[in-house]
Amino acid sequence: MAAVAAFAPWSPEFVADPYPGLAELRTAGRVHYFPPSDQWLVPHHADVGALLRDRRLGRTYLHRFTHEEFGRTPPPAAHEPFHALNSNSLLDTEVPDHTRLRRLVSKAFTPRTVEQLTPVVRALADGLVDDFVAAGGGDLLTAVAEPLPVAVIAEMLGIPEADRHLLRPWSGAICGMYELNPPEETARRAVEASLEFSAYLRELIAARRKEPGEDLISGLIAAHDEGDRLTEQEMISTCALLLNAGHEATVNTTTNGWLALFRNPGQLAALRAAPDALLPTAIEELLRYATPLQLFERWVLDDIELDGTVIPRGAEVALLFGAANRDPARFDRPEELDLSRPDNPHVALGAGIHYCLGAPLARLELAASFGALLRAAPTLRLTTEPTWKPNFVIRGVRELLVEI
Repeated sequence: MAAVAAFAPWSPEFVADPYPGLAELRTAGRVHYFPPSDQWLVPHHADVGALLRDRRLGRTYLHRFTHEEFGRTPPPAAHEPFHALNSNSLLDTEVPDHTRLRRLVSKAFTPRTVEQLTPVVRALADGLVDDFVAAGGGDLLTAVAEPLPVAVIAEMLGIPEADRHLLRPWSGAICGMYELNPPEETARRAVEASLEFSAYLRELIAARRKEPGEDLISGLIAAHDEGDRLTEQEMISTCALLLNAGHEATVNTTTNGWLALFRNPGQLAALRAAPDALLPTAIEELLRYATPLQLFERWVLDDIELDGTVIPRGAEVALLFGAANRDPARFDRPEELDLSRPDNPHVALGAGIHYCLGAPLARLELAASFGALLRAAPTLRLTTEPTWKPNFVIRGVRELLVEI
């Protein structure tokens, strides 16, 4: 019970530094029931990795059961716009719908496609960083970390530049629903954003049907016309997911990662001394050490047993990515930031069929922005200790104020 008490996802102090509490959970056992969210917490790397691949768990249960059969209360009717947008995307579907959707969308994220995007992403990162340096610094979050992935995904989707300022607020409102026990005001904002974003995408899809381009939306329409069927709702949901999932992890890894570097000056000095050689492993280590997505939920579709505890069908497990990424059973010196760490099987981007489809693009964006800042701002330094957003699941700072 003491270990479960140490898990306090609504506490600002815990959100600012969750790792001591997560370590208590790991030490106390492999699975813990957490009454406030009615979930089973799983903190060990081996268990998290295994359950991400276990087909007895799913992101949804509606492909097999009704709400009533599964022992769950249907969500309020007023929340339906959010659930319609969320439940028809890759993130919240299971086989066979997931297989069909992933096959279609994966064509936009092949190694060749990402390679072709490399000069575009680097040019965008260089431009943002040049402007940031010219201004003498400021908020790294709003000046570099946010605009880069939003611009890349918007470019892929073919969203006009004049409309791109709408995307981040919509995404922020929608992603608020991924937190534990979101309050009704969060749900209201998510529903409003879902309605607005869906209406916008519906109009954009209609325009692309009339005048196709080289963008991903046109590609999905073409695939539909050739026989790979997507409903309009699936197309809308897919585009929304690509924006939301396509930049949240990158934004928070950028800011959380730079904060970790500032707090580990020896590692930052090593990276500055040999950025080209060290950056590939540094990106992986920052994903592990400064895990942007701390918790991933799965429904138990069939009874599972973990360390002698039977978790019944109808329950929900919370896979603790941040705890898994600092598990001493898997990582040597897990609490240390080691940018040259050679063996780094972190779970920051998931595993199994829900492994992050955009992982190669996220790595490209991170390498481009970190690389540009290392080159153009070799004396970059923190000016103000940041405060954290009140979110544990998608964990990040409110701002990161730095100077050149």
